[in-house]
Amino acid sequence: MKKFTVPARLEQLESVQDFISQELEQCGCDMHVQMQIEMAVEEIFVNIAHYAYDSGAGDATIQCEILENPLRTVIQFMDHGTPFDPLKKEDADTSPEALNAREGGLGILMVKKLMDEVSYSYEDGKNILTIHKNL
Repeated sequence: MKKFTVPARLEQLESVQDFISQELEQCGCDMHVQMQIEMAVEEIFVNIAHYAYDSGAGDATIQCEILENPLRTVIQFMDHGTPFDPLKKEDADTSPEALNAREGGLGILMVKKLMDEVSYSYEDGKNILTIHKNL
């Protein structure tokens, strides 16, 4: 599993995306699937950058592994920020009224819809969000 650690700051999003893209391109990932993964990665990293650290300073570690039989990727996002399980939150209301009110929560719903599996754990003082996508 390849590991990449950056400050949890929005300016690091491009480097995180580059890291994931390189791993996916090496295994010949379909461009449509790669775009889905990149959208999920962006949503998760932006949330870490905005909300994980009350003090505003901390790191995020991203791990990416390509597995075979079946070909799939497993990507983990880890931070030492405030414990938060986004999967416990009720799915966002997608009715036109709620969308117009911009109530939030659409990002994690999108991640859940785009990925084949999404899980969360809190271990050793770390938030660990893991996404799986069949390639």
